[in-house]
Amino acid sequence: MYSFLMQVYCNQKVRYPVLLTPNEKQMARDVCIAFRQAVCGFDLLRCEGRSYVCDVNGWSFVKNSYKYYDDSACVLRKMLLDAKAPHLSSAIPPTLPWKVNEPVQPSEGLTRQGSGIIGRFGQSEELRCVIAIIRHGDRTPKQKVKLKVTEEKLLNLMLKYNGGRPRSETKLKSAVQLQDLLDATRILVPRTRPGRESDSEAEDFEHAEKLRQVKAVLEEGGHFSGIYRKVQLKPLKWVKVPKSNGEGEEERPVEALMVLKYGGVLTHAGRKQAEELGRYFRNNMYPGEGTGLLRLHSTYRHDLKIYSSDEGRVQMSAAAFAKGLLDLEGQLTPILVSLVSKDSSMLDGLDNASSEMEEAKARLNEIITSAAKIVHSNGSSECPWMTDGAGLPSNASELLPKLVTLTKKVTEQVRLLAKDEDEELTETSSYEVIPPYDQAKALGKINIDIDRIDAGLPCGSEGFLLMYARWKKLERDLYNERKVRFDITQIPDVYDSCKYDLLHNAHLNLEGLDELFKVSQLLADGVIPNEYGINPKQRLKIGSKIARRLLGKILIDLRNTREEAISVAELKCNEDQQSTSKKSEKEDTDYQLKLSIKNDDVRRTSTTSDISMDQDDDDDKETKYRLDPKYANVKTPGRHVRTRLYFTSESHIHSLMNVLRYCNLDESLQGEDSLVCQNALERLYKTKELDYMSYIVLRMFENTEVALEDPKRFRIEMTFSRGADLSPLEKNDSEATSLHQEHTLPIMGPERLQEVGSYPTLEKMEMMFRPFAMPAEDFPPPSTPAGFSGYFSKSAVLERLVNLWPFHKHDKHASANGK
Repeated sequence: MYSFLMQVYCNQKVRYPVLLTPNEKQMARDVCIAFRQAVCGFDLLRCEGRSYVCDVNGWSFVKNSYKYYDDSACVLRKMLLDAKAPHLSSAIPPTLPWKVNEPVQPSEGLTRQGSGIIGRFGQSEELRCVIAIIRHGDRTPKQKVKLKVTEEKLLNLMLKYNGGRPRSETKLKSAVQLQDLLDATRILVPRTRPGRESDSEAEDFEHAEKLRQVKAVLEEGGHFSGIYRKVQLKPLKWVKVPKSNGEGEEERPVEALMVLKYGGVLTHAGRKQAEELGRYFRNNMYPGEGTGLLRLHSTYRHDLKIYSSDEGRVQMSAAAFAKGLLDLEGQLTPILVSLVSKDSSMLDGLDNASSEMEEAKARLNEIITSAAKIVHSNGSSECPWMTDGAGLPSNASELLPKLVTLTKKVTEQVRLLAKDEDEELTETSSYEVIPPYDQAKALGKINIDIDRIDAGLPCGSEGFLLMYARWKKLERDLYNERKVRFDITQIPDVYDSCKYDLLHNAHLNLEGLDELFKVSQLLADGVIPNEYGINPKQRLKIGSKIARRLLGKILIDLRNTREEAISVAELKCNEDQQSTSKKSEKEDTDYQLKLSIKNDDVRRTSTTSDISMDQDDDDDKETKYRLDPKYANVKTPGRHVRTRLYFTSESHIHSLMNVLRYCNLDESLQGEDSLVCQNALERLYKTKELDYMSYIVLRMFENTEVALEDPKRFRIEMTFSRGADLSPLEKNDSEATSLHQEHTLPIMGPERLQEVGSYPTLEKMEMMFRPFAMPAEDFPPPSTPAGFSGYFSKSAVLERLVNLWPFHKHDKHASANGK
């Protein structure tokens, strides 16, 4: 019983996976006992913080689930083998026999192995925490329309949604807000399109064209469904006007900047990448007990939380990853609603470092456009990443004109492909003939639209006219012919569009696209990392500002895990001491008298802890239940893993990586070694791009044989992945052809950030992160969803873990099954 049911259109039902509270799990047990069925489905009604059983359905809830029957077959087989052939039970793999040699599906096997082999650790160590920061999957190109507006309807709309503050900007995202904007835009767009010759002002003509483009984008799909369009209105000029009541004056905006952002939708390839990476994490990131993570999750020993920025592509990547991680079934939207929490303040935005980034881009432009690259004084051949503009090609200034020429060549070809549609522009408005482009519908797509590909149309529902508009804008913004000036900030966008079309629109056979990809890649590999700082010290400064809140949250996660583990170990030690003292009473009464005072102190400490935890649980109104390991066949009842997954964009991945490798350059940490080893620094310098689904993983291990007060008891393992492997775009072998046909790139495996056997302690990690992380006291109090309060509170978790030890303690074979 793990799904929330919602009735939708056409009498269809959508199941939302949810987490049950301890009370609800006890109710499930009572229902199964009452109906004498080990497998039983029933309906729960949650109302005002309480749950009620309103219907019992028997077996109907699994009738369409293939996974249920596969899992049941595995369980039954194990039961039979345990009873009749126990020597075979542990030797036979947990999967079904006919699935062992099952051919790999095209969407499977997208994650390559890397140098950072994970899942292996010392016999005395327990994995306690997994923290992963992950970039979103493959997406359509992001696009933007900017225009200055003076129309009263648009200015009034800005005041309506910013609380009437004339100097405050407004963000429009909701369906109601965007509909208001569309209504206003429809009124303002001219019904006829005058020719350039008859238009006295070229700027008026361009303004009208941009308004048409805004109207067209807002009308895409015929409805405001999805999370891929947003509009910003920023006031630029103000005047003072008399108040409506005649008493004094007030400010009123007379000009604003409208910025429409759209596109950037997760593609079918991005969904496959995220799901496959989730499966990879499930099978490789956690200790094994048959099915690894699923075993931990189903036996109440896994604390999982997933966070995402508010970008649609990031949220859907998180949902797809969760589906693969937890082996869920069904659509992504229910998973997104139920399991993914948005936190834009932690995972979105560059505002905190905007001035520093502008400074870096200005310096970067100076380096690229100058004939000779200027290097920093502390640069050396041994550490080439210490130079200003490290990674830029030496002939960058010569590549820029070539980039412009090739961009024009591709744009012209796309214009010719759109000729048939373009001819209709002479009879009607350009954006009235664009076929519906439902990007929101594309969010749920799993496979390629073969019919569109066979018809010679662009992939992903993008028409030729929009494809042409995308390339024409790049051509226009990349180089200003009137001012004879290059805009290097457009290089990443050219590379982005080029990579997208090379992967998804290769069937259009655009001549020169391959060459444009190579040229733009050379420049982008140097430009993108340097936009986050022109040298290591500036990268550290920018990275710490962008990722400050995320760094603080990571420290909180690690500290909470350590406190929980230490408290459990202390409580277990107290119980062991009490047990030993009872045995000593029978053997030596004299020794009993000597220890009486000490034992009383131990009991008092234990009792005080129990009382405090009981009070917390009473407040939460939760009963405490865990699976009895004797019946659940759990070998390691003390194994409890905290998982925190943070899905974000490229900016936060770069920022966090820059803090990891350059934190020792801060003045307060002079003399400390970098958290990243020299070999990894060299590999990161050569990596350049952290592509789609790139990730950074921190895993914390506890060495249970080391003293509690010893800093070496907790160590951190750091790995990273470069994300999507672009090599299939450059090769012509069979594997590349197969992946190319699926429009999907594999994900590179993890690589170590430390030398083998050399890992920083948690104490060291805290010391290195602290200068750049938001202090814990600055975080707002966490908001807990209804129905989940208290389950993962510190006291509740500790007591549940400690309650396992009596089962383990009385087992004669406990020592043999300890790991």
